[in-house]
Amino acid sequence: MMAARFAAPAVVLVSGGMDSAVTLAMARAQGFACHALSVAYGQRHVSELAAAARVAAMLSAVEHKTVSVDLRSIGGSALTADIEVPEHVDAHGENDIPVTYVPARNTIMLSIALGWAETLGANDIFCGVNAVDYSGYPDCRPAFIESFERLANLATKAGVEGGALRVHAPLINLSKADIVREGMRLGVDFSATVSCYRADVEGRGCGHCDACVLRARGFADAGVADPTHYVPAA
Repeated sequence: MMAARFAAPAVVLVSGGMDSAVTLAMARAQGFACHALSVAYGQRHVSELAAAARVAAMLSAVEHKTVSVDLRSIGGSALTADIEVPEHVDAHGENDIPVTYVPARNTIMLSIALGWAETLGANDIFCGVNAVDYSGYPDCRPAFIESFERLANLATKAGVEGGALRVHAPLINLSKADIVREGMRLGVDFSATVSCYRADVEGRGCGHCDACVLRARGFADAGVADPTHYVPAA
């Protein structure tokens, strides 16, 4: 009798937004047994964590874990401090980092994912960072992902013992429209996701922040009806 084949485990960072939902769907489509990881870091838009649980269940993650890290204690961002979230700005300069940037957030999240991957015996980590339709964050660039992968293989028992840890960022060179199309192809229900920086407790978007505007533009450019729930206009 042939031995049963088991899917390789992978840790997938799931924020509750559209990009991480598509990333999870892509990892699953590649045959990984997906362990979904969310981070409660003190973000003001906590409804995204409820969305992350919905997405993990919807896309059949093996399990979904939420780890808490209090980034409000250091602040420095409109998402973790009492700083106003700005309206959308059409263009950011190369060195114009918006106030919604959270210091070291992706480094911290990937580090937690790396630790969990080691305990699971997983060689693969997936994250939904995007360097095309993004808001100017330095930790969404290919150079950051490549550098973190090198760090992962230098700084862990698994890497030193030849585990060949890999950090996948499958959306990094896709436009928001491409991400929408890929999600539609893979059966992602985008209405279950929350992207807004100022989402209310029900997960409804403001329609005006960077995240909302880029999301809406992605659906429009893809020719797909926007399923986002928005706060009704006053």
